[in-house]
Amino acid sequence: MTYNTRLPILAPSKKRVFINSIVASAIHSSCGSMSDFLFISSLINAQRCAQRLAALLCPALFLAAMLLPGCSLQRFAANRLGDALASGSSVYATDDDPELVAAALPFGLKTIESLLLQSPHHRGLLLAATSGFTQYSYAFVQTRADFAEDHDLARAKTLREEAGILYCRALGYGMRALEEIRPGVRTALAAEPNAALSRFRAADVPQLYWTAMAWGAAIALNKTDAELGAGLPQVEALMKRARELDEGYEQGAIYDFFIVYEGGRPAAAGGSVERARASLERALQLSKGLRAAPLVSFAETVDVGLQNRPEFIKLLKQALAIDVNALPEQRLANVIAQRRAQWLLARMDRLFVE
Repeated sequence: MTYNTRLPILAPSKKRVFINSIVASAIHSSCGSMSDFLFISSLINAQRCAQRLAALLCPALFLAAMLLPGCSLQRFAANRLGDALASGSSVYATDDDPELVAAALPFGLKTIESLLLQSPHHRGLLLAATSGFTQYSYAFVQTRADFAEDHDLARAKTLREEAGILYCRALGYGMRALEEIRPGVRTALAAEPNAALSRFRAADVPQLYWTAMAWGAAIALNKTDAELGAGLPQVEALMKRARELDEGYEQGAIYDFFIVYEGGRPAAAGGSVERARASLERALQLSKGLRAAPLVSFAETVDVGLQNRPEFIKLLKQALAIDVNALPEQRLANVIAQRRAQWLLARMDRLFVE
């Protein structure tokens, strides 16, 4: 499978189900603290700066920096930032200004890719690239396409094409990361998904989750690509393994996937409204009702499909009533989900026949 090829455009439809609509449920930081970033960037951009810093810290460190080859120093810097990316505190997730985050993220993503050139096997960097490109594509490309659809169809098509490319880019990094964790998993996943994933552990849940999210979103944007769509059972297997290992990851975000996956497929294709509703209930339990995304996902997927306007309105109003400051680590995700809720309510007449 080629992950970075340009995808054909999927024509919009008012009843199309977006698997990628759940990506916003776990928007979170893809970079460490600014002080770490600035320090490490100085190492990468100029070895002389690093040596100067080392000399200030201690003579022994200065001597080590003098003796360390430039490429090794850059790799050290990349590895240090990769560690910060994997364990750093949330920077973007607590923000309440999506536009500010949208302007900042491209620089961060390109920095991650630059660091991966220096340290291509770093798991933290690969996770940051997988999650970062997936989140950026949904929140700031795919969502803009959805909002533009009613008044500028050409613009919406262009943005969806861009989103598809970014999702595939994220998927490429995700598969690289899974290979780093368990060599040979890519081939084994295609042959026997459940057996291939049995060796993954709880520490691997973030990578399992974000790889599945990128893959599912890419499929949802391009249902005409048979090769890409053939990976849907593998997406399901990745998410089920993540759920088995840590169902509470990101306050139940894994269940958001199953709301759409179960509720967006007809019963003949294996879908189940009952399982989708159970996933909604569990997502709300795990988040203590403080995440808007599961409510929005169920309303957009299940209630529109069933033409259940009263519940659609009820759930979206419930989502809008959530205090975005009640769960700071989900602030940005809630702001984005609430904007979608407002947009959905504004276009009810397009979504419901009566």
